[in-house]
Amino acid sequence: MVKGFIFDLDGTVYVEDQIIDGGKEAIQYLRDGGHKVVFFTNKSISTRNDYVKKLQGLGIDVSIEEVINSNYITAKFLKQNMNSNDAVYVIGEHALFEELIFEGIRLTEDPNLATYVVLGWDRQFNYMKLNLAYQAWAKNRATILATNPDRTCPVIDGQLPDCGSIIGAMEGTIGRPIDYIMGKPSKLAADIVIRDVLKLKPEECYIIGDRLETDIRMGNDNGIQTVLVLSGISTKAMLKESVHKPSYILQSIKDIHQLQFNRHLPITSN
Repeated sequence: MVKGFIFDLDGTVYVEDQIIDGGKEAIQYLRDGGHKVVFFTNKSISTRNDYVKKLQGLGIDVSIEEVINSNYITAKFLKQNMNSNDAVYVIGEHALFEELIFEGIRLTEDPNLATYVVLGWDRQFNYMKLNLAYQAWAKNRATILATNPDRTCPVIDGQLPDCGSIIGAMEGTIGRPIDYIMGKPSKLAADIVIRDVLKLKPEECYIIGDRLETDIRMGNDNGIQTVLVLSGISTKAMLKESVHKPSYILQSIKDIHQLQFNRHLPITSN
């Protein structure tokens, strides 16, 4: 039976520009078995085309249709919910702007016109940007959404603050949670990848990732089998404290062949 495999990228398939040992072979193993493979990242600072080029550069053959990022989910949501008078103020980097413009989303720098605010990872984030977003909310009660909730992003020598830090600044300013999270672990993201991309049932799919609060939570919340890899952010100590428990635990995707596709017993790799 054909299964669907949703791979996170950072910390799962690669870390920065280094592919996880055995990663290329693991993905090919699944494809050779007739299974569907897609890649889904919460990272908003690169476009889907950027990820295609990066994966191909690491030796993984992939098409644009097999890559999903939080920018793509954000654009889908806005297209479904905006009317002709709406406009969006964006905090983010070039890739987020590029993908929203490509999808025909109306953007504005004027908080008096903004009825939506989009928060993405922005390495040039500053007080002025925060104030403009706040003014859009204060004046228009703009709907606030974020591309992803990740607090940090893994790099070779540690971690960097991600979009979660910008969400924290915004929530601290408005005194309440923002309205929507677009990427993992949202139901919107799960529905798009399962229904529209893989075209399978949730129980026929696995999500493989290194984050308990995004990858594993999205799978558990939406009936998808979950595979935690220990090659990125999460550790066994973090797993012990977390409410988000995976169906399987592997040291890395190199061990993907250990999964028993027709069983539901956890597999732990030491």
